Amino acid sequence: MRKINKSKSGFTLVEIIIVVAIIIILAGVVSLNVSGILGKTKDKNQAVSEGVSELQGVITSYSEKADRYHF
Repeated sequence: MRKINKSKSGFTLVEIIIVVAIIIILAGVVSLNVSGILGKTKDKNQAVSEGVSELQGVITSYSEKADRYHF
């Protein structure tokens, strides 16, 4: 009979579980940071849209007074 060479190769189940746990923790941290960034972005977008609305009002008021746009 031939001897089977049992060399240790590959990963153990414990090593794979540890790596998966680390990836899950990192994904959680990243998702929290992304959600915080998106919340701040929504606030800035709202401020910009309010500024644009105000600018549109000023341009409309000016055009009514001057009867045309001047650029």
